[in-house]
Amino acid sequence: GLSREPRSRAVEQVHLRCTEGSLEWMYPARALRVVLEPNLASAQHTTVCIKPASDFQGASIYVERAGQLHLVVSEAEGARPNHVSCFSAHTPQRVALFLQASPQRDISRRTASFQYELLSNPGAAGPNVKKMALVEAMCRPCDNVELLMAICSSDFVVKGSIRNVSHDSENHMSQVDVSVQKVYRQKNRIFQQEEGNGEWRGPIRTLLQCKVKKGGGDFLFTGNEHFGEAWLGCAPRFKDFTLVYWAARERGVNPCEFELN
Repeated sequence: GLSREPRSRAVEQVHLRCTEGSLEWMYPARALRVVLEPNLASAQHTTVCIKPASDFQGASIYVERAGQLHLVVSEAEGARPNHVSCFSAHTPQRVALFLQASPQRDISRRTASFQYELLSNPGAAGPNVKKMALVEAMCRPCDNVELLMAICSSDFVVKGSIRNVSHDSENHMSQVDVSVQKVYRQKNRIFQQEEGNGEWRGPIRTLLQCKVKKGGGDFLFTGNEHFGEAWLGCAPRFKDFTLVYWAARERGVNPCEFELN
């Protein structure tokens, strides 16, 4: 904001071409228009989710719709941890956000930064992270078809056991701490090897309403990542998964090859 002419009333525009990313606006002044227009031939993304940084301050975020501005994140909401706002994109090829700087009496440093994701599941639209999480965490066992697709398309697929389950009632979330035996796939380094004992571990989030409990035995954990966090999708017992996979492979109906050995 400090690089702009003090008397200029022009609104600076930023075009972001990725389906997920982040923006940091330092010393917010006047306004900033952020246009999300992913470089895709077929734009199927119908939901936009925004997660303000924990130190978000100095601005509010609006979405443009038919020439009108609708508040998405106020400056007060930005400081709430794990607060995610999701809304439907009326025109998936082009979504315009408008950041309005708050009036300031001094020149102290403020930073309005946030992460964003464009989601393709129409059921993901909603006011907060609970709705976004419903894309994966449906609180029911996956059927065989869903399970076989999950191992092909999930952001992470790991074999492991449950070390601990903790619940966060304020944010309506539960966290499953997993002791990992094998990482088949992960998008980012959520599951990592500890320096001391060499054991692989990682946290997986799910909805509080799913009432996840600690259980013995090995599981196959699958799911997708949102804002750098793993969200639980299908999680069958590993022995049950192997029976489903080999049966499908014998019939030639497995959608992808999976390395079980």
